[in-house]
Amino acid sequence: MLLPKSGMTWKSARSRMPPVRVMWNFLTRTRFLLFVAIAGIIILLWRGLSGTAEEVQRFYCWGPPKSPMEMTPNEQSAWNAHLQTPVIFNHHAPIEVTNETISEIDLNPIASTPNAVSNQERVLILTPLRDASPYLEQYFDLLTQLTYPHHLIDLAFLVGDTLDDTTGLLAAELERVQANPNEDVPFRSAAIVKKDFGIHESMGVEDRHSFKAQASRRKALGRARNYLLSAALKPEHSWVYWRDVDIKDSPSKIIEDFIAHDRDVLVPNIWFHRYEEDHGKMVDIEGRFDYNSWQESETGRKLTYTLDKDVVLAEGYKEYKTERVYMAKMGDWRDDKDVEIPLDGIGGVNIIVKADVHRSGINFPCYAFENQAETEGFAKMAKRAGYGVYGLKNYVVWHIDTQEKPGNA
Repeated sequence: MLLPKSGMTWKSARSRMPPVRVMWNFLTRTRFLLFVAIAGIIILLWRGLSGTAEEVQRFYCWGPPKSPMEMTPNEQSAWNAHLQTPVIFNHHAPIEVTNETISEIDLNPIASTPNAVSNQERVLILTPLRDASPYLEQYFDLLTQLTYPHHLIDLAFLVGDTLDDTTGLLAAELERVQANPNEDVPFRSAAIVKKDFGIHESMGVEDRHSFKAQASRRKALGRARNYLLSAALKPEHSWVYWRDVDIKDSPSKIIEDFIAHDRDVLVPNIWFHRYEEDHGKMVDIEGRFDYNSWQESETGRKLTYTLDKDVVLAEGYKEYKTERVYMAKMGDWRDDKDVEIPLDGIGGVNIIVKADVHRSGINFPCYAFENQAETEGFAKMAKRAGYGVYGLKNYVVWHIDTQEKPGNA
């Protein structure tokens, strides 16, 4: 475009140009386009070089130029020094045990409570037997009358050193009870444990209850009870009920009655019926039977201080003067049956024990423990361990009449 000659310059002409035309003119100039091209090249080169550095960093070989198998521990440490060790936190990852020879026994849920029936607590009834044939039929008649749910009761018997047909009759009675079509009669399980201890003493009343036989007899009974306990006690049991075979009569609710007291060790009073003729009439003599349940006296304590540690005291005999207070001489079955008294010794005719007492190691000493053995030693041991030992002086369980001769307690 030609400019007029009337004094107009290029600059004055450009100032009169529209703004869009000025902008377009600037953008199309060679110097601007060259600047843009150079700037683009620089940006592309910078991005390419930075990416290559990262790739090189990833594949850079750290450590000495040798195989990891040939490195020393220090060289391996230096080789891995730039790496971060991955850590996975999972404190609850389970351990799965599939070996069938490994099992778990959890005693934490097993408890002995006054609400045993509603809590479905298992009871183990234990009875040691020797030449017991005459008593088994009545024993099972009374056992089947127990009102504690039979599906929660396990039975176990120890038969040892017997000369009669105790084992055969016991098996027959168990078969009769367990095969009963009434579903409330059979018990959860029954076991017969056989173990001879080489005892050859007579089972006659006069010999069995003589003072001379007491120490060896009580030690042997302690061994028998311990063998039976160790063979029969299972993790599921909450209560252990020791019941002799020669009980004549007892309340059918005895298990519930005793469990309701929630005591570690609890025993009833043991009496017997004896019928004698008096002026042409039969008279019922209510005799006191079990003198092994007693409260210690000061005389008894002083006596034990003078005895050799291996001497076993036998209560109810005149040979030793202890002046202990016998539960058999207390109470009356017509009075309140829930009256408790603390005891220092107990008899074994009928005992309710919390299973954890036995699990804690309280058993029946077959040796002199504080000059006592078997059930009396058991009571001494339980009290030494801090457990409570009690008796119900008005709650009477009736024993057979042994027709013992007068003269002892």
